[in-house]
Amino acid sequence: MENTKKHGFSYAKYGYLFSIPFVVIFLIFHLYPTINTAILGFTDCKGLGNTTWHFLQGDIFRNFKTVLASDTFRLALKNTLVLWIVNFIPQMCLALLLTAWFTSRRNKIRGQGFFKVVFYMPNIITAATVAILFNALFAYPKGPVNDLLVSWGILENSFNFQVSQTAARLTVSFIQFWMWYGYTMIILISGVLGINPEIFEAAEIDGANNWQMFWQITIPNLKTIMIYTLITSMIGGLSMYDIPKMYLAGGPNRATTTVSVFIYDQAFAGSYMYNRAAAASMILFLIIAACSAVVFYMMRDKD
Repeated sequence: MENTKKHGFSYAKYGYLFSIPFVVIFLIFHLYPTINTAILGFTDCKGLGNTTWHFLQGDIFRNFKTVLASDTFRLALKNTLVLWIVNFIPQMCLALLLTAWFTSRRNKIRGQGFFKVVFYMPNIITAATVAILFNALFAYPKGPVNDLLVSWGILENSFNFQVSQTAARLTVSFIQFWMWYGYTMIILISGVLGINPEIFEAAEIDGANNWQMFWQITIPNLKTIMIYTLITSMIGGLSMYDIPKMYLAGGPNRATTTVSVFIYDQAFAGSYMYNRAAAASMILFLIIAACSAVVFYMMRDKD
C-alpha cells in the first residue's frame, strides 16, 4: 500500500479541504435554520412587521401547547400517518416482489435495465408535474379516468374524485406509492446484490426453491437495508408536503392536509404565525426522532 505521506509531506489535508464546501453549506443551510427554528418556537414572533424576538414570559412552551391543542394540527397529524401507511405498505410489498423477480437466479429476466428505468422513472418527475398530471387524469366532469369508468359501466355518471375525502386520500397515497416504489426497489436490489452468492449456491445444492431462498436467505440478509428503507420512508412520509399541497392544496375539507402543509399555512398562508409554525416543526422533528428510535430498537440485531 502506498503511503499517504512522502518526504514529510502529508496528503491528508486535502481531504479536509475537499470537505470544506459541504461543511460550510451544511452549517449555513441546515444547522443554522434548524437551531433558528428551535429557538423561534419559544418566542412571540408573528407577522411580517414583528421580526424582533421576545421570549415568552411565564410559559415558554405556550406555542407548543397551542399547536398540540389545535384540532387542525391533530387532524393533520392523523392525515399524515394515514397517507404514509396506506402508501408505504403496498410500496414495500411491490418493491420486494419486483426485487425477487429481478434477482431470481433461476429465471433470468430479459431487458432488466429497461424495466428498472421504467419503474424508477416516476421518482425523477417533479412533484408539480405529477400534480398537474393527476389533476388532468381525475378531472370532473370530463377526464380520462371518469371517461373510462363510465364507458366500462363501472360508473353511471362521472364522479368528482376531488371533492370526496376518501377518494382524495386514496389518490394522494397512490401518487406517493407510484412515485417511490421504483426507488425502494432499486435500494433493495442493491442490497440483494451485496449478499454473498455462495450462500445462494449452497442453498440450490441443498434443493431450496426460489421461494425458500427469498424468505430464508434474502430477507434476513436485507435487514439493514430494510431498516434504512423504513426510516427514510418514514421521514419522507411524515414530512410529506409537495403532492398534498400541489394536488389539492390540502383539501377537500382538509382531508389531505399534512403536518408540513399545516406548518406552511401557519407561517405563510396569511396568518404569518412564525412562532407556531416553528413549534409545529419541532414537534414533527421529535415525533420522527421518536419513531426512528423505536424502529431501530425493534429491528436491532439481538445477537
